[in-house]
Amino acid sequence: MTNVAASPCCAPSLTRPSPPTKKDIWPCPDMSWTNRLREIPGGQTHVGTNAPFIRPDCEGPRRKARLEPYRMDPFAVTNAWFAEFVADTGYRTEAEQFGWSLVFFSFTKQDGAYQRVAATPWWCRVDGADWAHPFGPHSDLDGFADHPVTQVSWHDAMAFATWAGGRLPSEVEWEHAARGGDADATYPWGETEPSDTEPLCNIWQGNFPQENTCVDGFAGTAPVDSFGVNPFGLYNMAGNVWEWSKDIFRVASVSKSARLRNADSVRQDIRLLKGGSFLCHKSYCYRYRIAARTGVTSNSATSHMGFRLAM
Repeated sequence: MTNVAASPCCAPSLTRPSPPTKKDIWPCPDMSWTNRLREIPGGQTHVGTNAPFIRPDCEGPRRKARLEPYRMDPFAVTNAWFAEFVADTGYRTEAEQFGWSLVFFSFTKQDGAYQRVAATPWWCRVDGADWAHPFGPHSDLDGFADHPVTQVSWHDAMAFATWAGGRLPSEVEWEHAARGGDADATYPWGETEPSDTEPLCNIWQGNFPQENTCVDGFAGTAPVDSFGVNPFGLYNMAGNVWEWSKDIFRVASVSKSARLRNADSVRQDIRLLKGGSFLCHKSYCYRYRIAARTGVTSNSATSHMGFRLAM
């Protein structure tokens, strides 16, 4: 049986064999989606924070950076758009090829017996869970066309980006876009702290993981145009789904332990995700802050991880 790796984060890595060989993905001739892209100004910016909250994630220190202007999709990639990609290319995601993926326990068939992630037992290995059946064979995408696609690995996101003619953003680009021009912003909307009565984005309300009061209106993902936009016109840069970046998960330090951790990230191909998800809560996973981050193996896929494109 394939082992499920333990992880201190709410986005667990999967222990799987090397990614299967995939067919070539041809570029998509229809570039109409680029008309909705938001212009993100370049210039002097930064990444990280000097006030890290989750130190094991290596959120700091704040480092200067400089960017050329670029464009960002205001929305995460939806189930409907990913379905077009699959129909056009015949692509099979890694979850489909491996035959299983991870699902949050409340979305499983409660009468089933599942292998659990040791450190985070609310994650269940579910055979047949994939992008079109995000919670297992008993689920489908009916009514979720405008929700972000989930159960997609970093390799799946990269293949989609190639087909669409875009790319995944870097961590610097993602943070710069999320701040919306406010260099000191903690959240995409500013400094107001979300709460269980005023969530402001799609995160957990209540006692994690036992009770979600769903004050925000969603037990799981929300449509990609939910909640308000940030000053750059981007939706859901906090909460909803974790978003893959193009980057390896690295520690910004020259210490021996940092060098060893970075070497391990390269060896295991641990990729960086940003933004948090609908499972985040300050009491457990305070990762819906702009500077927050996590890393998982590139062939991981769960029911709360997706992506958006940049150009």
